[in-house]
Amino acid sequence: MRVSTNLLVYNLSQPVKSLIKVDYCDSFLRKFLGLMLRKSIGEFEGILLVGKKESKYGVAIHMMFMRFDICVIWINSSEQVVDKCIAKRWKPYCAPSVPAKYILETHVNRYADFDIGDQIKIERL
Repeated sequence: MRVSTNLLVYNLSQPVKSLIKVDYCDSFLRKFLGLMLRKSIGEFEGILLVGKKESKYGVAIHMMFMRFDICVIWINSSEQVVDKCIAKRWKPYCAPSVPAKYILETHVNRYADFDIGDQIKIERL
């Protein structure tokens, strides 16, 4: 399993409360596990799941065995928000309506901080 790399994600299109510190996840196991084993997530943290290419189904997520709801932001390879949702725990399947490459999973309170079309910046710490 790849060791995660800390990144910062922020929205260039609108002011937000704070940056989101995320772990970069691109291995199959890390993406499959996601936040599944955690008890909670802080408002200013999350994970960034990375697909091999832009896709609708390759960036779908499951919420099985999750203990809490999350905000999911789908981002394309141009780092633009293409879809978002509040994923409910134990919901079997969530997918974007258009292809995406990245999945930002963060605290539900961050949902209003992102709109479809917003330009995102992903930067190494």
